[in-house]
Amino acid sequence: MKISTLFYCTAIFFFVSACNNSTESPSEEIAEATTKTQEMDNSEKKLRHAVFFKFKESATQSDIDKVQKAFSALPDKIPQIKGYEWGTNNSPEGHDKGFTHCFFLTFDSEEGRAAYLPHPDHKAFGELLGPHLEDAFVFDYWTNEE
Repeated sequence: MKISTLFYCTAIFFFVSACNNSTESPSEEIAEATTKTQEMDNSEKKLRHAVFFKFKESATQSDIDKVQKAFSALPDKIPQIKGYEWGTNNSPEGHDKGFTHCFFLTFDSEEGRAAYLPHPDHKAFGELLGPHLEDAFVFDYWTNEE
C-alpha cells in the first residue's frame, strides 16, 4: 500500500511538472499562491464589534428598552455598520458577571469602525445610555473562519 501511494504521488508530481509551462520556481509559485490566498482571506473577513452592557439596579425595564431601541436604530443612521444583532444573556453557566445585553456590529474595515466611534449618532446614543449603565465590555476582532 505504501509503495503504491508513493508511486501515485511521484507520478502526479512528474505529470504536474511536465504540464507546467511556468518559468517561476516552485517556491515562487507557492509564494504567489499564498499572497493571493491572503488577499482573498482579508477581503472576506469581517470586523466584529461586540458590546456587552451591565445596567444599574436603578435602571427600569423602560430605560433598558429605550437603550436597546436607540442602539438598534444606529445601523440606519451610520452606513459603515454592515451588520447588527443583539440579544440578552440566557447562559446557564452563571459566568455573565451581571452583563445582560450583547450588541454585535459588523464592519468591513477598521476605517468603517473608526468612522462609527466618533459619529454624532453614536455619541448621542452614549449620552442616552450613560445614566443607566453600570459597566460595559467591548471586544473587537477580525473573523477567522475555518
